[in-house]
Amino acid sequence: MHEKSASPGHTTQILIVDDHPIIREGMTHLLNLQEDLHVCCAAGSAEQALAAMDCRPDMAIVDISLQSDSGLELVKTLRHRYPDLIILVLSMHDESLFAERALRSGANGYLMKLEATEHVMSAIREVLAGNVYLSAAMHEKLARALTAPHKKPEGRIASLSEREFEVLHLIGLGFSTREIAEKLNRSVKTIEAHQANIKEKLNIRNGKELMRFAIQWIESQ
Repeated sequence: MHEKSASPGHTTQILIVDDHPIIREGMTHLLNLQEDLHVCCAAGSAEQALAAMDCRPDMAIVDISLQSDSGLELVKTLRHRYPDLIILVLSMHDESLFAERALRSGANGYLMKLEATEHVMSAIREVLAGNVYLSAAMHEKLARALTAPHKKPEGRIASLSEREFEVLHLIGLGFSTREIAEKLNRSVKTIEAHQANIKEKLNIRNGKELMRFAIQWIESQ
């Protein structure tokens, strides 16, 4: 935790990274109502977020799905460059699928956007206190995983890049290649390349088998 955020009377400076302006504005308004919190900068992409680090925030609140970037890759970069930065992931993605991966990328906590406002503040207070924030259900799931017989995290899934992981997730939810391209703001050819990489890494022969695998993987979580 930053020494600055632990100092009496210090106002925690926060960077918000989200590609939706209305989310950035709403979060900024919410946090600036708190006497000890201040949004010093906001960004809509990984590039903007890294440039905004010049404002020296104590904490970053990062969305996973940025239009042209992977939020998890940004979390890894921020953690590598700024070891003391407190990072909270705020995302629409299912916590049961993405929270553990976010923590391994360097996040201090994971919160779904569907949570109520009071949970947002609880999450921020928790990570600022030096703790990890997850929902009670996710804490229980991770506790069960820790006490279960040891196995490699996510098995073959662990070999996927963050963007490939997102594509596999969307395939499992039933999105077509074109819909995934639109959702991630990438070309169809780029998504097809990700799918080819996923099939190679997971030793999957064709698109139909990939869809079956993705659906079964999500259902097993």
